[in-house]
Amino acid sequence: MPNRLTGQSSAYLRQHADNPVDWQPFDDAAFAEAARRDVPVFLSVGYAACHWCHVMAHESFEDPGTGAYLNEHFVPVKVDREERPDVDAVYMAATQLITRQGGWPMSVFLTPDGRAFHAGTYFPPRPAPGMPSFRQVLEAVAQAWAQRRPELERAADEVARAIAGQAEDLRAALGAVDAPAVEVPADGLPADDEVSGLLAAALDALLGDEDPQHGGFGGAPKFPPSTVLPLLERVAAGRDPRSADRARGLLVRTLDAMRGSALLDHVAGGFYRYSVTREWSLPHYEKMLYDNAQLLRACARAAAREPGRGYDRTAADTAGFLLRELRLPGGAFASSLDADTPSDDGDVHSGEGAFYVWTRTELRDVLGPERGAAVADLMGVAAGRAQPLHPGRVLDEDEQALWDGARPELAAARARRRAPARDDKVVAGWNGMAVAALAEAGALLGDPALLLAAEQAAGHLWDVHWDGGRRRLARTSHEGSAASSIEGLLEDYAMVAEGFLVLYRAGAPAVWAARAREIAEVAGERFSHAGPGGGADRVWSDLADVPAPLLAAGSTGRADPLDDVTPAGTAVHAAVLLDLCALDEDERWAALVPPLLGPLELLARRAPRSAGWALTVRAALAEAPAHVVLAGGTAEDKLEARRAVGAGAVLDTWVVDADDPDAPGAARGKDALGGRFTVHVCRDFACRAPVHSVAELEQQLRGVSG
Repeated sequence: MPNRLTGQSSAYLRQHADNPVDWQPFDDAAFAEAARRDVPVFLSVGYAACHWCHVMAHESFEDPGTGAYLNEHFVPVKVDREERPDVDAVYMAATQLITRQGGWPMSVFLTPDGRAFHAGTYFPPRPAPGMPSFRQVLEAVAQAWAQRRPELERAADEVARAIAGQAEDLRAALGAVDAPAVEVPADGLPADDEVSGLLAAALDALLGDEDPQHGGFGGAPKFPPSTVLPLLERVAAGRDPRSADRARGLLVRTLDAMRGSALLDHVAGGFYRYSVTREWSLPHYEKMLYDNAQLLRACARAAAREPGRGYDRTAADTAGFLLRELRLPGGAFASSLDADTPSDDGDVHSGEGAFYVWTRTELRDVLGPERGAAVADLMGVAAGRAQPLHPGRVLDEDEQALWDGARPELAAARARRRAPARDDKVVAGWNGMAVAALAEAGALLGDPALLLAAEQAAGHLWDVHWDGGRRRLARTSHEGSAASSIEGLLEDYAMVAEGFLVLYRAGAPAVWAARAREIAEVAGERFSHAGPGGGADRVWSDLADVPAPLLAAGSTGRADPLDDVTPAGTAVHAAVLLDLCALDEDERWAALVPPLLGPLELLARRAPRSAGWALTVRAALAEAPAHVVLAGGTAEDKLEARRAVGAGAVLDTWVVDADDPDAPGAARGKDALGGRFTVHVCRDFACRAPVHSVAELEQQLRGVSG
């Protein structure tokens, strides 16, 4: 009999709808039932693309005996960590405190009010060396609840206090060694010396953390450093020649290491979630929307700034993957592709990566003996078991020609394999990142189809996720409905608004900027409140309303200031406000930015990868916006003017059509003089003499860049 997971947005939850376990979603009803029955909550957290989540589900949650025991002694609650990162963050902190480790599936035992008192990750169906079986764990917890309840309550209290203390300790540590958050002077810009010093410290720390042999940062497992790439781009494009050169080198080395490695699917495009090995040779085969959106954007920008190095190819391949494999009817994008390819009998133990790997024999069968052997050598496929394609470097011209000839045949052969499952829930924030990435890539690569795809995805977010009457943004949708979704987090509001602004910047109508402005205004109302003492600074939360179980478990309700695999919601919202300041020429937006960034000195020196977006915004805060405002003339006049601005229209200059009915404030007072096509070039809060031709515009742009 289906449980309460039927009809949920999350594919992960729906996968468990027919389990013999009476799963409930994380909501008030589940905890009310636990209180009524006076039994613990068993909280299971995972996600659709998680290999060991599938294993534990197959071994334990599909077992009738295990299901019956769970139902009798617990209220079982299932959470998709991608849908509810708020829940995942609090109980991952509890799991790490209790076990000194973490991961997914995450198995946490809670009091009926939500406090954690015991936790683990994967438990096998039978005892293993150093690991009890899942049934043994359940029986031990049930017995302790019945016989040693006061002891468990004390443990739950200690864990909740520790979780709350961790958050306070982080804020205290950041604030104790840092100068106060940057003030915005009358001209709207912080001191250049302060920003230069901050960026130099961050760059030094990043260079010190770089893997000099294999590229990227740190050891194994090695994740793509997606959230720090915009910081390297910003410094590389800056005015300090030495810092710019060092940042450019680090950026190029990092991108080249990833795109020449097994982290990239060389057959069909798209990046995997991370590498199990330091040298990027063995990927964990999940493909996530958020990774590919961020890396598409980085490669498209690199293609504009580093022409001739092949970044355009990688960007196009990544965009192609998104459109071909993650795009859903209606234009939005699914969350991920699974790591596993289950066999016909449902076994998930041996299927991780099976869709993607090759043996030398398989390559020879598809390509013929000579070409197959050459491609196997080129792509690092040794004799023996199936392996990922791993050239280990960016290919030269001859190697690329060999690969280009083989790739379509391998793609056709691979398409006949059983493909991994797709999690088709639509996450608002991740789709906002995809909108931004596709819009930028469309403009920078000269591919209108990508810009159209970005606008269609944005249309889904506006039509399905945004409730204009209630002024609320839903976090998830499924099959065109957001009815079962929670309200979006701050990151959802911020990333959707940022996506809309980038879409406008890439050439879409100004209504998208107006929609971004509306979402940003609501975010300010929903996720901030006056700080202690009622000062002007706002206190920000990642959630508009923090659920009672999370507060009981130790959540402080305060926003997490650190980037993870996606940027911090506060940092993205700060970027949105700064863009609105530039578009509207309204200093009120800029004044809201510093409290969102908070203190950054310690992070810049010790952990810049945790603050890449915030540091990028801090750098942008020191630069005056540039505008090219177009008035009058024909559509062709304006298109030619935008082409003259070139990549700068996306990277560093706002091109504004003053005749658009939703034109932002930067167009105010900049009219078509004498009824003629007129271009106003403005920078550093001053405008040059209006001109009336693209040739004159190009001349002025050369002067601005000089």
